[in-house]
Amino acid sequence: MTSKLSLLTIAVLSSLLVPAAAQTPGQRIVIEQPSSPFRQEGLVRVQTSINFFVAGPTGESEEAQKSRDNARRVIYQMAAHECDLLRETLAKDCHLESINDNIGRQFGLQQPEGYTVNGSMNLQITLK
Repeated sequence: MTSKLSLLTIAVLSSLLVPAAAQTPGQRIVIEQPSSPFRQEGLVRVQTSINFFVAGPTGESEEAQKSRDNARRVIYQMAAHECDLLRETLAKDCHLESINDNIGRQFGLQQPEGYTVNGSMNLQITLK
């Protein structure tokens, strides 16, 4: 009796699964990258960074302020020059997207007084 019940169970399950499998079309999965409205063919983002030290006074004096201004000026001039360099080598066009500068005061007994300067810039170019 148990074998008849097992055969009946298998027959019923098979009759339920076979038609479902026969009627189900093959699945096709397509993964598409979402297209960004800012991403166009031939556009490339370029990131450049610079780190350097400027020796000098770090207080609140006029000379210290000039030193900080000159440090930022170096970063901004580098950004302007970077676009020129990219146009000379591989870019048809260049747009500056962002600039970041960070100036940290350095002083102490074992270190020269001055500023540690970190800068980075993001540019977007169109390839030639």
